[in-house]
Order: sequence, then C-alpha cells, then structure tokens
Amino acid sequence: MYSEQLLEHFQNPRNAGVLPDPALTVNVENPACGDRLRLSARVEDGVVTAAMFQVRGCTASIACGSALTVWLTGRRVDEVSRCKGSEIAAAVEGLVGGLANESKHAALLMADGVAGLIRAARAS
Repeated sequence: MYSEQLLEHFQNPRNAGVLPDPALTVNVENPACGDRLRLSARVEDGVVTAAMFQVRGCTASIACGSALTVWLTGRRVDEVSRCKGSEIAAAVEGLVGGLANESKHAALLMADGVAGLIRAARAS
C-alpha cells in the first residue's frame, strides 16, 4: 500500500519539530480529513536555511511533512514562490515514492503549508 520511501519518511521523519523564533511558522488544516500541519522555516538572505514540521494526521501526511522539509531546505524563496501548488505536491509525492489516490490529500496539505509560508515571508 505504501512505498518504501514513504515508510522510511514515516518511520524516520526528517526535521520533525518547530523552529524557534524568528522562524516563520504557519498552521494549515485539511477540513475534509482533519489532518493538520505546522510548518516552520528560517529564511536568511532569501534562502530557506532550515525547515521543520509537525503533523497531526495519517501516515502519508507525516511522511509528506518530512519530505517537504527536505525539498524546501536550501531553496530560494523567490524560486519556491513561483511554484504552483500542484508542482509542490508533485515534488513531495515524488520524494515519498508516490501516493495512492486516497492519500494525495497529504501532498496537497504540504503545498498549502508552503503557500502559507510564502505569504508570511512576504508580510515580514
């Protein structure tokens, strides 16, 4: 049911937790399934130097949170801001080795988190 990569991210999540201030932190929720993501990132000179996550949700959402932080770290904010939500979701899905149709909401939740971070970065 789950890919080897997804199970690896679930069992050994990377960057779990929340970065302390002055990191940007956003909370997003999928109202359909109830999964929640808290995503935080530290941005220095326009580059995401660190990203951490907390997820309350399914196995796929936890794995996608881990994969998202790997994808996000080291990227320029302007580069990320040009990505469509579908592109971010596809990148995350690729890092976890694909998602079953009933789990695709997990990658979309991650894209919503990135959109929230971009809004927060522009406001700061």
